[in-house]
Amino acid sequence: MAERLRRLRFGLCADVHKDIMHDADERLRVFVERMKQEKVDFVLQLGDFCRPYDYNRSFMEVWESFPGPRFHVHGNHDIDGGFTREQTMEYWSMPARYYSADLSGYHLVVLDGNEEREGRPPGYPHYIGPEQLEWLRADLAETEKPTFVFSHQSLESLAEPEQGVENADEARAVLEEANREAGWLKVAVCFSGHDHTDSHNCIDGIHYVQINSMSNYWMGDEYQQIRYGEEVDREFPWIKYTAPYRDSLYALVAVEPDGRIGIEGVKSAFVGSSPWDLDYPHRQVEERIVPTIRSREFSISPEVG
Repeated sequence: MAERLRRLRFGLCADVHKDIMHDADERLRVFVERMKQEKVDFVLQLGDFCRPYDYNRSFMEVWESFPGPRFHVHGNHDIDGGFTREQTMEYWSMPARYYSADLSGYHLVVLDGNEEREGRPPGYPHYIGPEQLEWLRADLAETEKPTFVFSHQSLESLAEPEQGVENADEARAVLEEANREAGWLKVAVCFSGHDHTDSHNCIDGIHYVQINSMSNYWMGDEYQQIRYGEEVDREFPWIKYTAPYRDSLYALVAVEPDGRIGIEGVKSAFVGSSPWDLDYPHRQVEERIVPTIRSREFSISPEVG
C-alpha cells in the first residue's frame, strides 16, 4: 500500500573540531539555538566532534541543551589522543558504532566508516567491513520506511576517492540493492562530512550530500597562517593550519510530503587569507572548497511502499 511522505525537519552539523577551534562552543551554540527556535525533529552531528576529555564537558552541555533526539556519527579524529571508540561512545552516550532508529515515520541509519582492513595504506582507516555491510543489508531489508543514511566519510567517493569510504562502491551496492528489492526509493539521501567541502551528487537515484565543516577547511603545514592572534595560537596551535570560517556553518533539512527536500545552509567568509590567496593547489574543484553550505532543493518520489 502506498504511503505519503511525512513532513520532517532536522539539523545537521559536521566537523566542529572542538579540539582545534578556540570558539567551538559558541559555534555549536549558534547551531543548537537555531534548531531550538525551528523546533526541528532531531539534530545530528556527522563526526569530528570532540574527544572525551573532562574539559570538553561544557561543549557537550551545549549539545545536550537541545531538548529533542540527538544523534552522533563517529569521525576519524574523535579518538585522537589515545582514546578508544568505546570511550568516545560512552562520553557521547552513543548506543553503538553503527546503528539505526525510527523517528517521525522515517528510518535513520548511522554508519561507521572508520573500520580497519588488513593491509590498508598508512593514515586513518576509512573502510566499512563485511560484518557492518551485512548488518546494513539486513537492517534495510527489515524496514518499510523511507530511509536516510549518515556517515562521516562519503559513500560517493567519485571526485576524491581517498577522502571517502575506501569501499564506497560496496556500500552503495547495498543501498541500491535495497531499493531494487523494495521497488521504490527506500534509501533516498546519504549525508556525510569529513571533506570540509560543500557538494551534492546523485548516483542511481540516491542523493549524496556533503555537509561542510562547521569551522574550517584544513590545509596543512605548508599553508599555515596565524588567524586570531598570538595568544589564541599558543592555546590552539592547530588553527593556523586551517582556513577558518567566520561564521558557524550548519544545515537545516526539510522533507516535504510532496517529496521536495530543501537544505537551508549558511553563507560565510574565510577568516584571513583564503586557500587561493595562499596558492593552495586545486586538490578538488574550487567550487567545493568554500566557506559556505549552499541552500539546495531536490525531489524524491512522494509515493513509498
